[in-house]
Amino acid sequence: MTIPEDGVLLRIFIGESDRHDGAPLYEAIVRAARAASLAGATVLRGPMGFGARSRLHTAKILRLSEDLPVVIEIVDSEPKIDAFLPTLDGMVREGLVTLERVRVLKYRADPPAE
Repeated sequence: MTIPEDGVLLRIFIGESDRHDGAPLYEAIVRAARAASLAGATVLRGPMGFGARSRLHTAKILRLSEDLPVVIEIVDSEPKIDAFLPTLDGMVREGLVTLERVRVLKYRADPPAE
């Protein structure tokens, strides 16, 4: 699979405790992105953050949060990301979704061992 040099970064900000059909939302999004044959997805867990409600979520030792910030990043061509957005819209009930143009320098996998 190749990605054109001019790609799009889809970034989804949600909470770790968000769910979709009984599964963690971040897992459901990554599985849906894979099913849509997108180039790849990465889930990042943040130690601290806040969103639209201004409620602070933190992983400090004295105040463990069960709803830490999670960011999912997906890079692919604009048409493939655009085609995925309706699926994503049906999954994310609250959070933040952003798009930005990116320049893809490399997208490679090691060749299979012989």
